[in-house]
Amino acid sequence: MLSQRILTALALLPPVFLVIFFTSSLTLFMIFGAVGLLIAWEWTALMGLQRTEQRLAYLMLTAVTLALLWLLRTQAQWIFMVSLIWWCLALCLMPGFPTNLEGRKPGAALMGVLGQVLIPPAIFALVNLHGKGVWVLLFALVLVWVADIGAYFAGRAFGRHKLAPLISPGKTFEGAAGGLVLCILWAWGVGPSVFGIAGEALVILVLLSLVVGIFSIAGDLTESAFKRLSGVKDSGSILPGHGGLLDRTDSLLAAMPVFALGLGLIDR
Repeated sequence: MLSQRILTALALLPPVFLVIFFTSSLTLFMIFGAVGLLIAWEWTALMGLQRTEQRLAYLMLTAVTLALLWLLRTQAQWIFMVSLIWWCLALCLMPGFPTNLEGRKPGAALMGVLGQVLIPPAIFALVNLHGKGVWVLLFALVLVWVADIGAYFAGRAFGRHKLAPLISPGKTFEGAAGGLVLCILWAWGVGPSVFGIAGEALVILVLLSLVVGIFSIAGDLTESAFKRLSGVKDSGSILPGHGGLLDRTDSLLAAMPVFALGLGLIDR
């Protein structure tokens, strides 16, 4: 299973890098937007939509939201702030799961609204970071990846205390701590080269990276919670060994808007 996941990840990296390095922000937005529509399709399953026309209508809504975000790109910070508010709420919901949701997922309408808060802002955040520089976007992506990798291996080696047993039994506090430590090391070691900073500015970047690592965990747990409420194991089967696109991008959906918002505030 692990070997299959590694092979799938290695197969995806070259096209991702090609898109990031050799396309304009608009082209990147269109390509990532198409991926966002595929994620939205998987989200419709969690919403409980079964009729194809209903699911396609939701994809059209997502496409319209993406287009509006592009037109409102000068208001990026407000867009990311809305996303941050949701993810803060999600963090608060996790400890009381599932009793705080009465053991059932929200209705299709509310799930549809949540999908628009989760997916389009994250796609827009990726493009926003790309506009700040290719290496800035790569820094952000790798930040989330090292959080996931660190959590996996630290959890396997040292995991004893369950982080959220009713949501994701395999996750532990020790694994989360390992992932966050790697986030700190990544920011401290690579941040000076990517952002040309040192001293107090570097400390701020490290703290931001730590916060982003925490929200990446929140993204993972939130999607797992919704899948459990929906009785779904994987959001899809498009990626061998990984499940669906939503399963592989849940951390990014939370982390990217938070990182883009943080960088925007720091730049001011």
